[in-house]
Amino acid sequence: MVKPLRVLRGYLFTILGIAIGVAGLVALGAMSERIVRFIEGGDRFVLGQISVAGRGMGMGTGFTAGGLLPAAAIRAIAEVPGVSGVQAQVMLPLDPSASQFMTLTQELILGVDLSVPMPNRHYRTLPVRAGRALREGDRRVAVVGASFAASRGLGVGGHLTLEDESFEVVGVLDRMLTAPDRFVLVPIADARAQWVAKDRLLRTVLASGGVALTASDLNTGAAVGWQDGNDPDAVALRIRDRVPGVNVQLPSELSRLLRSSTAFFSALLAGIGVLAFVIGGLSLANTMAAAVFERIRDFGVKRALGATDLQLGREVLAESLAVTLVGGLAGVGFALVLGWAIDGSVARAQQLFHFSPRLLVGALAFSILLGAAAAAYATGRVVSVSPAEAIRRGT
Repeated sequence: MVKPLRVLRGYLFTILGIAIGVAGLVALGAMSERIVRFIEGGDRFVLGQISVAGRGMGMGTGFTAGGLLPAAAIRAIAEVPGVSGVQAQVMLPLDPSASQFMTLTQELILGVDLSVPMPNRHYRTLPVRAGRALREGDRRVAVVGASFAASRGLGVGGHLTLEDESFEVVGVLDRMLTAPDRFVLVPIADARAQWVAKDRLLRTVLASGGVALTASDLNTGAAVGWQDGNDPDAVALRIRDRVPGVNVQLPSELSRLLRSSTAFFSALLAGIGVLAFVIGGLSLANTMAAAVFERIRDFGVKRALGATDLQLGREVLAESLAVTLVGGLAGVGFALVLGWAIDGSVARAQQLFHFSPRLLVGALAFSILLGAAAAAYATGRVVSVSPAEAIRRGT
């Protein structure tokens, strides 16, 4: 036990260098994983339902067009062959002055008709970390996303003010690393009231009495499910053909649009991955190789005393594996502490790092293999030098 500790103590600066390289690799990789989860989560959401919105009215707050989707249109959609369920929804930006368009990073109020099960095939329910989900008959209560809750210090039992109305927080969603992290989910009746309060044009239309509207007509869109055995794009086209005055998004079309809009992040992702491997890999390999070259005199003396190349190789390989394992573990630990500290303080509202098991195991395996390869290369160079020359160079 004493000898391994003595060996590792002699490689202290090497271990520190490897730890820094691995920490950089893991930290950059965790940022890359975060972007992957964000894109995958959004793609999974849009592929799980057919999104329908009304046309030609409002401030751009709906699913795709910010229009009004009346109750009659929702009933007509439900009668289209292949449709399994239609959930009326109201989606609004929390701050209308910040943006006029729905994005996956915007803070949104989502009102859902709790009398209808969520038709999204991939998200039948949103995972609640604390408290409970919304229930039919609820009023003036909200379930908030993890990032939204963190940015405002909200927990179960807290209160949130929306357009001068106080809402009790009854649940906090689990962190999903995608759009719902920044959602405020409320009953649809409350969302409709919020829409009227936020949208001056809608208030004018309602006050004029020129359009006959009831509360059930105030929907910005609907989430539509399809029956088993039906192609979702075919059902979406059927809705488009049979129900006038609606905007229908084909799931595959919306998925392509999402991936096109996140092309920059995909490029950034590739760049982060390359940068992580270059920085972490070069730092680790250079540190390990330098540590072996520094022992050239020691190797020269051992060869002069009769040690074979195979014996030296086994010794260096064992030491390099131990050193890179300790350095790799230290680097992973440092990256975890740094990432959690940043996410917990500087970036409470938006998680920047995602330390997946595949990243941590992959980074550790990569560091061990690369360290062993660098040590083997350096050992091969050292043993090619005669013992006398090795001793002379090491003095």
